[in-house]
Amino acid sequence: MSILKKIAFQGEPGANSHEACRTYFPDYEAYPCATFEEAFEAIKTGVCALGMIPIENSIAGRVADVHHLLPGAGLKIIGERFKPIRFQLMVNKGVRLEDVKVVASMPIALSQCRNSLRALGVTTESAGDTAGAAKALALKPDPTRGAVAPALAAEIYGLEILARDIEDERHNTTRFLVMTADANPTPPPFTHRCVTSFVFKVRNLPAALYKALVLLVIA
Repeated sequence: MSILKKIAFQGEPGANSHEACRTYFPDYEAYPCATFEEAFEAIKTGVCALGMIPIENSIAGRVADVHHLLPGAGLKIIGERFKPIRFQLMVNKGVRLEDVKVVASMPIALSQCRNSLRALGVTTESAGDTAGAAKALALKPDPTRGAVAPALAAEIYGLEILARDIEDERHNTTRFLVMTADANPTPPPFTHRCVTSFVFKVRNLPAALYKALVLLVIA
């Protein structure tokens, strides 16, 4: 019997990072972690062979927590994946759209669906996680409430999608880093285009960053 390798992600099952794991590494078991610190630790200790870590979003910008953790992580970046972000309005089964008064999700998701939610005339409520909002609704059904989360969350928690792809911008995309603790990971084929990442510090002097970047340009 084969043993599934694991890939760590931050968030509840059904989160965007979970969808990315299933899309790009379908042969791996997705391993949810409550925080980015826990995800990094799962990779470092060998609990997971890989990690799927979001680094930036085309609308929201960089994921600050990840940028702070990277320099001391002791991990290697072995790939990147780009995932279009699609949000669904989901409810308990049998609930009608006109009955929904309050919609919960994490603040950044609500902001990316602002126009659609305003058109529906609902009140928004902040939650710590998109999939977490869906899970909470499944655990405590309420015909007046909905959640904004990825489609996978509806599948996992048995919710019904009332409105699909309600994000305001279709180009909404998150870039993920594929990370490993392997000291000598297998390099990608030479036929693949690759990106090299540098993490470095500069002194607190005028033009310090400019001088560092010039070295890369002329190299």
